[in-house]
Amino acid sequence: MDLTLAGMTVLEPRDTGVTDVPGEAGPGDEAGEGVLSRAYRSLSIGIVSVVLLIAFEATAVGTAMPVAARELDGVSLYAFAFSGYFTTSLFGMVLAGQWSDRRGPLGALTGGIGAFAAGLVLAGTAGSMWVFIAGRAVQGLGGGLVIVALYVVVGRAYPERLRPSIMAAFAAAWVVPSIVGPLASGAVTEHLGWRWVFLGLPVLVVFPLVIALPQIRRRASGPVGETAGEDFAGASFGPRRIRLALGISLGAGLLQYAAQDLRWLSLLPGAAGAALVVPAVRGLLPRGTWRAARGLPSVVLLRGVAAGSFIAAESFVPLMLVTQRGLSPTLAGFSLAAGGCTWALGSWVQSRPRAAPYRERLMTLGMVLVAAAIAAAPSVLVHAVPVWTVALAWAFGCFGMGLVIASTSVLLLQLSAPEEAGANSAALQISDALSNVLLLAAGGAAFAALGGGTVSHVTATAGGPAAHPAAFAAVFLPMAAVALAGAWVTRRLRER
Repeated sequence: MDLTLAGMTVLEPRDTGVTDVPGEAGPGDEAGEGVLSRAYRSLSIGIVSVVLLIAFEATAVGTAMPVAARELDGVSLYAFAFSGYFTTSLFGMVLAGQWSDRRGPLGALTGGIGAFAAGLVLAGTAGSMWVFIAGRAVQGLGGGLVIVALYVVVGRAYPERLRPSIMAAFAAAWVVPSIVGPLASGAVTEHLGWRWVFLGLPVLVVFPLVIALPQIRRRASGPVGETAGEDFAGASFGPRRIRLALGISLGAGLLQYAAQDLRWLSLLPGAAGAALVVPAVRGLLPRGTWRAARGLPSVVLLRGVAAGSFIAAESFVPLMLVTQRGLSPTLAGFSLAAGGCTWALGSWVQSRPRAAPYRERLMTLGMVLVAAAIAAAPSVLVHAVPVWTVALAWAFGCFGMGLVIASTSVLLLQLSAPEEAGANSAALQISDALSNVLLLAAGGAAFAALGGGTVSHVTATAGGPAAHPAAFAAVFLPMAAVALAGAWVTRRLRER
């Protein structure tokens, strides 16, 4: 889930190796050393363990979500449970960017993991859907802090040649959770109840804290240099950026609320949300992002297009399989399990040195695969189509996402000076999360408008109708079109 960065080009990347930052430069800087060499082994295991925690949360919670929504009589608010996470993560990302550039990523990472665990506990003890959504929002704040801090760690502690490999390791960390997570979550949901899926996950926090934090303190703590801080205040620091972060978070929340409450009065919060989001986005993302200016702006835009279209569609896959094809939560979640393996495979392919000259072509292929997978998913609304069609299509889509997401991360770090790594990483992740919020809002509005929110816990357990099939098609097909537009954006990652 979710593990986001103007003027420079892909043709002339800046080096942000460990020699540019404070801390020790170990023997891993020498040619031939890898991410699991003696110099990097503990750090790599530690930060990959953090990603593993996030992966278990995403796969397990996604499986339990349809049951939680039905029991809390909140299917009509289903999209809020996802977008609430992304909305607050926007603020967390900006805060983590400033925090990491000023004082290093250690504080942002520990605070983020703590908030992430607290949000799980709040969601697991919720007595209503709105409290559940509040718990997801606290999780989002923690997740936003964590993901940007991890990017800064990679940018500071690893030389440029090792970054594709550590990004591939991040993707590989999703493989086991994608297979075990849905099965374990489904079994716990069916036999113990969905609450234990949330309440059982915080214990996983201990291992990453023990392994990762000492190594991060040694290799990537502290500001970039003596001039870090107010000397760079122009675009990356100061109260103005915090105000923009609050504006984008509040605005995104208002837009999401307006999209779910389909009344004329909802135009007021929708307009207020747009008025907050537009100037905030202009201040937080690289100039030219929304017109796909060549170079870094297009890298940031592509991240949002890819992540937003895919996650907005994937959020409705378990609900579609449970309500339309009668699958158990376990089987519905397991239908997405193969995607973890193929996502890791795609990320591994882009990490090969021989693939580097063809990176943009691979990203174009990836976006075409994503668009095709999303378009194929609603075919299971026709009962003659085998349910395994979704699993097959999603496996190809996840391979495409592995090519694209890891590559955008690599390109972004190539284009970031050491003192800009936090702010630029935040920009990439803001594009990711904001696109998730906006596309989930659009998809949720279409879903609700076509009768998607008519099912409740009572009607579902009584065998009554679930959502209208057209409500799901109205989510998937527009997202496929957005993903296809991303294939065009991949042609603008290099300047002429």
